Amino acid sequence: MDRIRTGLTAMAAAICMGTFAAGAQADPAGKWRVAFSSRAGNDGTFTLRVAPEGGAPVDVETKIAASSSADKVAKAVRDSLRASLGEGYHVETDDGEDVVIGREGKTPKFEVTLACSTLTGLVVWIKKE
Repeated sequence: MDRIRTGLTAMAAAICMGTFAAGAQADPAGKWRVAFSSRAGNDGTFTLRVAPEGGAPVDVETKIAASSSADKVAKAVRDSLRASLGEGYHVETDDGEDVVIGREGKTPKFEVTLACSTLTGLVVWIKKE
């Protein structure tokens, strides 16, 4: 059992490391949408990276329970983003299954990328608005 758990942990770490390399090209915008569909197939975490132009990126991790619906995941991610990003960003849910992140005031344009996910079954799209 420990070998299986160790193998799964190593696989999740490799997936997370691969996503860091995938986000290397900058294409900032003032507003982003993160859309979810399906259900989480397991307990796990979902980490978004918010990287403002000229600033330090912020990784926002959200814990998700197995069988969570897209609506439930969107609300949990929204709450995590609000708590971590604070002033300068407006975060809301839209259509129940989407999270919209926008800049406020003089906050610079930013990128949103998937930094890491240990979830199965959940489908995610990240796009500029």
